[in-house]
Amino acid sequence: MLIKLARLSLWNRKATALMTLLSLTISLVLLLGIDHIRKEARNSFTNTVAGTDLIVGARSGQLNLLLYSVFRIGNATANVSWQTYERIAKHPQIAWTIPLSLGDSHRGYRVLGTNQSYFEHYRYANQQSLQFAEGSPFAGVYDAVLGAEVAKQLGYTLGQEITLAHGIGAVSFSEHKDKPFTINGILAPTGTPVDQTVHVSLEGIEAIHIDWQQGAPMPGRQVSAEQALEMDLTPKAITAFMVGLNSRMATFVVQRQINEFRGEPLSAILPGVALAELWQMLGMVENMLLLITLLVLVAGLVGMMTTLLASMRERQREVAILRAVGASPWYLFWLIQLEVLLLTLMSMLTAALFLVISLWAIQDTLAASYGLFISINPFSLQTLYWAGAILVATAVLACIPAFAAYRRALTDGLSVRL
Repeated sequence: MLIKLARLSLWNRKATALMTLLSLTISLVLLLGIDHIRKEARNSFTNTVAGTDLIVGARSGQLNLLLYSVFRIGNATANVSWQTYERIAKHPQIAWTIPLSLGDSHRGYRVLGTNQSYFEHYRYANQQSLQFAEGSPFAGVYDAVLGAEVAKQLGYTLGQEITLAHGIGAVSFSEHKDKPFTINGILAPTGTPVDQTVHVSLEGIEAIHIDWQQGAPMPGRQVSAEQALEMDLTPKAITAFMVGLNSRMATFVVQRQINEFRGEPLSAILPGVALAELWQMLGMVENMLLLITLLVLVAGLVGMMTTLLASMRERQREVAILRAVGASPWYLFWLIQLEVLLLTLMSMLTAALFLVISLWAIQDTLAASYGLFISINPFSLQTLYWAGAILVATAVLACIPAFAAYRRALTDGLSVRL
């Protein structure tokens, strides 16, 4: 009976209740959405690379090296010579290496030059290896392997030809049209920047630049795709390389030796340490966003309480009639509490539905534009904690209008004031 009465009371004031519901829903969507995206972004970054002990590149800050080598964000300050790479790769403590060559793109997606070690040793998330949805690793110089997102967004299939462009812009006027690549494989989705990458061989990268100099074609010299195959395509330099060690115990020793390498200035970083530094830098921004969202939620809750208090004067006659037919003061107290609870629960359900639909709508955009792979399921144990805390806060704030109803005298609503 109490629930039915609370529902009918809200329906009788549906305009006010709807505005309160909308205000609270927006606050909850902001809170749950920012919290979910924050956690998913952290997981997306953390799961990008696993099982790699060191990442080596030209001397620079460890965050810059991590961002361009793993997340394809930004550019290297310099390259690593192929001779240096081969010398370090022969270190007795190094089990495997993955060379990485960046600098080109295809319709806004980064191109990565590498070798077969990439498909053999690269790991992500919980030590998962790369799997092929279709095809196989590149076998020839002009073969390409696409990430899942590239193939999906551009509608590519096996056997199609693509051309690479110089630079990393979405639109480029410097394309390697004379040396097209054939799609030889498409990787299964990984939820990492691998999905947004076009993979080619190091020899392929060298072939398309063999008649280029300083980022532009050399005038008067043009080498066809067939002629390039007959030339020495050993890379002159790479952007960076990943390192796997025989023993984790040797990590710091090898790192120090590479950092002190006399042949050229190098930096060797631990991916986990670099990620921790990244999140430490972003921690203040995360906390500020969360604080602002909490303040918006508090404002929504206070607004709801203010609306209920303002409506109590209009409900004087309703309260008096309920008292007249035998409703106790505590009955009125719990009636107001139940109305607030119903409003809060409806706001939570509406916010959850709206958030799921919104995440579903922007999921592909976030993946394609920002490399963030966000799950459309925002529900977790943390969500339950938030829901419990909001209900408790609502119940506490609802005591104000509930006590106002409790203290209403019978004559307050029945007496006619002229």
